[in-house]
Amino acid sequence: MTEQPIERPILMELQENNQPRQHWVIENDDVTVGRGDEADVIISRRQISREHVRIFKQGDTFHIEDLESKNGTWLNGHQIKGQHKLSDGDEIHLALAARLQYIGSGSTVPLPFDPPETIGGKMRLDRDSRRVFVGDEELEPPLSPPQYRLLELLYINSGSVCSREAVVDTVWPDTHGGEGVSEQAIDALVRRLRDRLSELDDEHQYIVTMRGHGFRLVNPL
Repeated sequence: MTEQPIERPILMELQENNQPRQHWVIENDDVTVGRGDEADVIISRRQISREHVRIFKQGDTFHIEDLESKNGTWLNGHQIKGQHKLSDGDEIHLALAARLQYIGSGSTVPLPFDPPETIGGKMRLDRDSRRVFVGDEELEPPLSPPQYRLLELLYINSGSVCSREAVVDTVWPDTHGGEGVSEQAIDALVRRLRDRLSELDDEHQYIVTMRGHGFRLVNPL
């Protein structure tokens, strides 16, 4: 478990047992969170609006603003409207479908992961254009939407294990708790994505299956 000063704020999605599902380093001073591709931080839950909240820096502190979301935003158990200041450890509920914890810069709370200074490695994603590169070579034709959503989930959590539940929530957000998505469908998607990445680099397996746990991206420098 890591305990060190955090240089940039972090949003950490928590599961029911308070264990992290995934996390995002807030690299910019103004980001949006939602389920749509236009959001900076994408959380694929159908109850969450396409652009649900905005997190932005004002002076020396960060604030959260509900963007007139359809199903609402809660901060520490209270539904919010408009802008509110964020403090270390605040809990944010988006439509009661995702539970996030805000960890502010300068915090030294113990974290169950090593927050990367940057996302780097031989493979990189241009998340604005949804393009994938290995070295200087671009993967063509582009990945299918399910393949890209899976790769992006693993990429932003590089080195950490993403559970099968997180994969289902991200790749098939419109299913009801993963209803109708079989283990075979998940494994088939992972195989297809591995095959596509091998078109540019057949010497390294980027996606590792962690038996009984999920999947992890290994992105060499």
